[in-house]
Amino acid sequence: MFQIGPYVLASRVVLAPMAGVTDLPFRQLCRRFGAGLVVSEMVTSDTRLWNTRKSQYRLNHDGEAEPRSVQIAGGDALMMAEAAKLNVERGAQIIDINMGCPAKKVCKKAAGSALLKDQALVTEILQAVVNAVDVPVTLKIRTGWSPEQRNGLDIARIAEDSGIAALAVHGRTRACRFNGEAEYDTIARIKAAVDIPVIANGDIDSPEKALQVMQYTGADAVMVGRAAQGRPWLCREIDQFISNGDVIESPGTAEIKGILLEHLNALHHFYGEFMGVKIARKHVGWYLQATSQQDEANTANNSAEFRKHFNQLDSASLQSDAIENYFQQILEYDNTINDQGRIHSERPETINKEVIAA
Repeated sequence: MFQIGPYVLASRVVLAPMAGVTDLPFRQLCRRFGAGLVVSEMVTSDTRLWNTRKSQYRLNHDGEAEPRSVQIAGGDALMMAEAAKLNVERGAQIIDINMGCPAKKVCKKAAGSALLKDQALVTEILQAVVNAVDVPVTLKIRTGWSPEQRNGLDIARIAEDSGIAALAVHGRTRACRFNGEAEYDTIARIKAAVDIPVIANGDIDSPEKALQVMQYTGADAVMVGRAAQGRPWLCREIDQFISNGDVIESPGTAEIKGILLEHLNALHHFYGEFMGVKIARKHVGWYLQATSQQDEANTANNSAEFRKHFNQLDSASLQSDAIENYFQQILEYDNTINDQGRIHSERPETINKEVIAA
């Protein structure tokens, strides 16, 4: 367990905020599968844009379990402070500040990881937001702007001095984007230098990797991002491994089918059928990609061909039926393979008896 402000979290696994991914249905699913904290998709600090359809979905926290963490992004301290206050009025219990997003459309507005170049502005924004709300404020950063400007340690000290309650650090610079491997030396130095909780992020894609990173950096928790796409159960696997050393097998075909159907239904309900069908397509693609890596049957059943077919479906019922049929074929294939394996395992004994009889 670790703590952010008054909130004691039962799991040391945090779901990273990912635009277009960590909507309310996905956050609820990952929380059920062991995430101690889930963070909303990034919301702009420009409240004039909150009436757009996209922002309305991102600002929706109906029925979400506590603590509700909302990430805001922007480059103006007053706007960020106002956005924080309004999100708290809407039910946010933790405000997370984005200084880690490497996307060009964010950085060109002097927001996200672009802010790391201007430590004075970082200080102004952090202090303004912390002073504007009476809930914990957390911060997500990268290790710096570029490998030549790896100033994450300086930013971490500014964050602690400004009253930030916890700090998530992605082990790449803004210039690195998602290329190459994450480095954890900077995260370890940050953890050694500050007293606030530090959450390690970057390439956390297995329980073993999570524990390795926590032991190397001394981090209080790990943040899982892209690896959870199509694998919400990864949060549970990591949580149990780092907490108890328990190795939990990934879900089998039948359980994955149930999880995916539940996820589809939640998307259709949350967005409505028209938008829900469109958004479901990318999630199904991630599930197929993730499960094909652990189940040869998916490859045998040609998941790429199925995905092409699925992306052409334009109704909720057709999508659900397609998933039912696809996974039923996989289950039947698995049963056939198992039956054949039993036949082959018996065959040598039969042949030996025939040889002896002759």
